Amino acid sequence: MDLPTELRDFLVSRRARLTPEAAGMRPFAGRRRVPGLRREETAFLAGVSVEYYTKFERGKVTGASEEVVDAIAGALRLDEIEHQHLRNLAQGTRRRTGGTHTPSAHRVPAGVQSVLDALTVPAFVLNERLDILAANALGRALYPMEGGNESGLFNASRFLFLDPRSHDFFRDRGAVVRNKVALLHAAAVKNPDDEGLIALIGELSTKSAEFRQAWAEQNVLRYRAGPKRYLHPLVGELDFTYETFTMPAHFGLTMLVYNVEPRSATAEALRLLGSWTAPNPDRQGAESETTDDRTVTDRSEAAEEQGRP
Repeated sequence: MDLPTELRDFLVSRRARLTPEAAGMRPFAGRRRVPGLRREETAFLAGVSVEYYTKFERGKVTGASEEVVDAIAGALRLDEIEHQHLRNLAQGTRRRTGGTHTPSAHRVPAGVQSVLDALTVPAFVLNERLDILAANALGRALYPMEGGNESGLFNASRFLFLDPRSHDFFRDRGAVVRNKVALLHAAAVKNPDDEGLIALIGELSTKSAEFRQAWAEQNVLRYRAGPKRYLHPLVGELDFTYETFTMPAHFGLTMLVYNVEPRSATAEALRLLGSWTAPNPDRQGAESETTDDRTVTDRSEAAEEQGRP
């Protein structure tokens, strides 16, 4: 991941969305080519020279202190998540030595799977590149997880951008696209040398114009809470809220748990979905009995064959 370019694109996008008036200042004199802040206006608001800010925006941040980064974040009215993203960009650009990254996890301990299985609502564990590493039965029934990547993992972003089924599945696709890309942006800056993440972003950039457009917007996000709205091919419309739980003992992993309103249409649809996708003990017993009867018959016929002249 080219962090100096990411830093430049992020700052340019944040300047473009903020007018001088919205930043609490009078516009500098002269003909404006863009409605957003100019570099010199951003430098003025941050209390640094135009030359210094221009170098910073171009990725030359070796001597930049945390105070300067914070001042630029304040000048651009960045929110908490964007502010942290700028810090990560600056820190990552300063320390690029290679070989210090932590690759995305590929599995979860058995104890985590037991926690998921104990929940009566859809629940998942994802890594930072949005591979679903584990899910309970309702989670697997909710998503069409049969299509995995080369590691056999189902990736939520690959499904969103490259699987035609996703166009009907997500009822609020625009928000989902923005959120997924924002999460990948944040992950790419935290782990710029994660080869699997770089390969995923490259694949999506090559194959999806929708992804390229969303990536250029430079939005960032952290999982917290919010709505989830699906159109499931078996049970129709589903409406959830979700909560996220970080897993400090497992770097980069997030547990995603869906909440269901009791006695709602979604609760009933989820009950049906669970009953249709759960193993059927009666059917399994019947199959077992059929298999046992067939085995007994086969053995009798074999014995008769052996007793014949």
